[in-house]
Amino acid sequence: MLSLIGERGFVRVGELSETFGVSDVTVRSDLDVLEGTQGIRRVHGGAMPRVTGPLHELSFEEALESLAEEKRAIARRAAALVEPGMSVIVDVGSTCMALARELVRREDLYDVTVITNGLTIALELENAVPRLQVIVTGGTLRPLQHSLVAPLATVMFEHVHADLAFIGCNGVDAVGGVTNINLPEAELKRDMVRASARAVVLADGSKAGAVHLGRIGTLSDFESVYLGASADAASLSALRGTGATVLAVEADSA
Repeated sequence: MLSLIGERGFVRVGELSETFGVSDVTVRSDLDVLEGTQGIRRVHGGAMPRVTGPLHELSFEEALESLAEEKRAIARRAAALVEPGMSVIVDVGSTCMALARELVRREDLYDVTVITNGLTIALELENAVPRLQVIVTGGTLRPLQHSLVAPLATVMFEHVHADLAFIGCNGVDAVGGVTNINLPEAELKRDMVRASARAVVLADGSKAGAVHLGRIGTLSDFESVYLGASADAASLSALRGTGATVLAVEADSA
């Protein structure tokens, strides 16, 4: 189990159960032991290596547990931008997953086409078919984010033009712009921005002031930034000082 987790970056309980011919209960028990002794981290639905440091990329499941209420609040504000008949691009990530759930809840939406490179995003949006038409890009699977990237994912965005793109990221900074840890995903996010008439950033407050290797774009490439209000005051002030439209979204108190 430890070897598979280290090799794949994230492994589901069901996969381990099937691979080793044991029950889910046994797998969970073994993962509890490994978490205490072998440096793995239990996350929703499975396990991943425990890695520390500023360049550590959270798994999709791990990110779901972080600032969840704030992400839902961001998603509700951003979903209000979508109108019937629009075509939208929805990026991968936990905040974009929250957005997908809000789009499903919007029963007033119809004839909306959603293009995504996220397998979990597509499965969530399936709940609103046929009000929403869901198009998945294709491409090479990144298990950590359940995302599809180059080479084939980029081809999709050479042939479509969307009204609006919702872009996730790992960093939003006044000088560094909008960035991502993973280079293949950063490249595809740039393609999404180019393929859309308008693009907005969805980022919880922990992303404010962070700068990573993969440059997605400058702040001027985006119509607005929906940023969690947990962002530190200095980073938020610096972002607004650039002239960018930055909306600080408070998490719901409920």
